[in-house]
Amino acid sequence: MVKPAQSPISAAAENPALSRISDAASLAELEHLKVELLGKKGAITAQLKALSALDPAERRAEGARINALKDEVAAAIETRRVALEQAEFARRLDTDRIDVTQAGRGQAPGTLHPVTRARRRAVALFRSAGFTVEDGPEIEDDWHNFEALNIPANHPARAMHDTFYFPDGRLLRTHTSPVQIRTMLRDKPPLRMIVPGRTYRSDSDLTHTPMFHQIEGLAVGEGVSLANLKAVLHQFVERFFERQLGIRFRPSYFPFTEPSAEVDIECVFCSGRGCRVCKQTGWLEIAGSGVVHPNVLANVNIDPERYTGYAFGMGIERIAMLRYGINDLRLMFDNDLRFLRQFA
Repeated sequence: MVKPAQSPISAAAENPALSRISDAASLAELEHLKVELLGKKGAITAQLKALSALDPAERRAEGARINALKDEVAAAIETRRVALEQAEFARRLDTDRIDVTQAGRGQAPGTLHPVTRARRRAVALFRSAGFTVEDGPEIEDDWHNFEALNIPANHPARAMHDTFYFPDGRLLRTHTSPVQIRTMLRDKPPLRMIVPGRTYRSDSDLTHTPMFHQIEGLAVGEGVSLANLKAVLHQFVERFFERQLGIRFRPSYFPFTEPSAEVDIECVFCSGRGCRVCKQTGWLEIAGSGVVHPNVLANVNIDPERYTGYAFGMGIERIAMLRYGINDLRLMFDNDLRFLRQFA
């Protein structure tokens, strides 16, 4: 028969162990004792592990003794912890006094978050151009978020790894376009609207977050063309960034527009000369856009033979980063007062 290895709290040392607990002078010392006695490599744990070497009858008796000791040690540690916390609280009550005769430290005015500032500025500029501001639910169904926008069933955007779905089939909207669908079902052309709001996609890195803010625009009427879209966006970017900036359209693809285009502006950091931010191209992507697909108009009972439209969408965090020179999107959500005070 093999006896369990002796430890600092074997039967002959039980009282000294409890004595050390009652003599602990600080919470840090008490925590060190807890690890020493009850931790994964602690003395009591070692005794429990050694039980496997005993005969069954002796193992039962020895196990009961060690478990009783373990409970006694744990209770003693908790009792001592409460006593130390109460002593610390009493000490702080006695020493941490407030001198009401001292002069106040003053109050610093708060400031709007850069995303809020960018959103308000963008909304004000589009309002001045005759756009209405629309809003809608953030929890959407598949028809409004995908099908009505001519997004096919096999499109990658519908995948679970890109979209947050609920068990009942609903989802967190991946863009604010469903609000445009709801508005077109409610109102008839001519229409000119913007839809700012929160959107959700399963993405997170230096330039993406699972929740982000978008502002989308839509105009539908007779004779609305890509030229109207370019004029509106060019005027917007120059007023938003308060400088003259070139703008260009690059052919692209979106299911809900045809033709589709990515919108680039001259780099706001180097004025188009080429720098690290624009990767020496002189251009920065700012939005996606295009002419509204006839299928989208037909889905909301608007005659595509009579009416045309344009649509665009941009990330509010994106334009805020460009306007304020922010190089990491995560700074927007860290709640670091040193960062936020820069926008006072």
